Amino acid sequence: MAASNLLSQSPSLYNKTLTQQNSSPKIPFLPIKITQKHKKPFFSSLKAVLSENHTKTLNPQRTTTFQHCFTKSPDGFLYCEDTKVQDVLDSVEKRPFYLYSKPQITRNVDAYREALQGLSSIIGYAIKANNNLNILKHLRKLGCGAVLVSGNELRLALKAGFDPTKCIFNGNGKLLEDLVLAAEEGVFVNIDSEFDLENIVAASRISGKRVNVLLRINPDVDPQVHAYVATGNKNSKFGIRNEKLQWFLDAVKAYPNELKLVGAHCHLGSTITKVDIFRDAAVLMVNYIDQIRAQGFELNYLNIGGGLGIDYYHTGAVLPSPRDLIDTVRELVLSRDLNLIIEPGRSLIANTCCLVNRVTGVKTNGTKNFIVIDGSMSELIRPSLYGAYQHIELISPVPSDAEVSTFDVVGPVCESADFLGKDRELPTPDKGAGLVVHDAGAYCMSMASTYNLKMRPPEYWVEEDGSISKIRHGETFEDHLRFFEGL
Repeated sequence: MAASNLLSQSPSLYNKTLTQQNSSPKIPFLPIKITQKHKKPFFSSLKAVLSENHTKTLNPQRTTTFQHCFTKSPDGFLYCEDTKVQDVLDSVEKRPFYLYSKPQITRNVDAYREALQGLSSIIGYAIKANNNLNILKHLRKLGCGAVLVSGNELRLALKAGFDPTKCIFNGNGKLLEDLVLAAEEGVFVNIDSEFDLENIVAASRISGKRVNVLLRINPDVDPQVHAYVATGNKNSKFGIRNEKLQWFLDAVKAYPNELKLVGAHCHLGSTITKVDIFRDAAVLMVNYIDQIRAQGFELNYLNIGGGLGIDYYHTGAVLPSPRDLIDTVRELVLSRDLNLIIEPGRSLIANTCCLVNRVTGVKTNGTKNFIVIDGSMSELIRPSLYGAYQHIELISPVPSDAEVSTFDVVGPVCESADFLGKDRELPTPDKGAGLVVHDAGAYCMSMASTYNLKMRPPEYWVEEDGSISKIRHGETFEDHLRFFEGL
């Protein structure tokens, strides 16, 4: 199956590819077999290495936490930095909206930058977590690179001004035309499968550029998280099969003019709260790197992915910080003289934001009490999709005689799955009261929809000086109608 066979899906690229392929010998790489002598070095010592790792005492986890931007004052008002959320609610258009703290985003990046001191590194922000263009520009100014999982995310990263040499293109189904753009711009590209490798070779020939690639190796480490956000176990759709690693190395060797193998990558999952899991994966990965280097490859990068969790429950639990994470892998990275790539998304942006809603009314069905708000699963789907917990509270004090009850907080969407929180103990709010869903910066607006024709909401942030700026317009019914103009 030569790379050119796939070009029937992209007719506009075919002629250019065919011309370039005729100038290079066609080397079939799919039939390459893994021999027994190739298998042994990669797997013989892994169990011993992990066993040795578990006998060592890891660095104790520190007790530092992020400074948080949303705080409740003694008088019962919620503040974002020093700005009263009720004042924002009263001053903006009357619909659900996302409210961010720009200083909190800066503090979160600073926590990673400080943790990475002494290491050559790239902080690759995972754009899938939140793709607001103004947020991306701010992260770029703070020195971040970008992690991309689609061609449009790549285009957005370029629009935001990210340095392409600090960008990593991931994904298990990357399209040829998007890979061509990645090759032209010089971003790192992860090899995720046999057909992915084939497409990257084709993209190299179309662009005339050699592609810096990393092998996404599935370490089969259990991240102990929700199955939907676990990406590093053997049943995941992501990454190459470990027993075919030698096949991929031989395939890369067959295309020296198209591919330059520069590193290895793994990604365990998301919402991880035990940094020892990252250490276990890193031990496996550096062992792979040792064996790959022994075959003559100059691997300079270890990408350990992202996935650090946050305190969604607001219970005061002390969770691992960026420094805790980096310290668990620091000595391994330094011992192999590697550049470390990390891919934080949630831990950079989640706790910087709330979804702000208004209470439409309170009702009961006799057995359940409901607070109905104007926000819904259309604006914020994580609770409905994952059963995820996000902390909910009112933004202003309630009358002293307000009854405290247990409520499901629900929206107006015509689905029983439309809830933002279940069994929450809250004072009974008045109609029109403000209510927030906390930690909504990651995988909330980026996953919002227009289901039930609830148009995607506007976004604002609190600036360093306390002023409020709109950073995204809310979508309107007129925007929806424009998709049908001229048809």
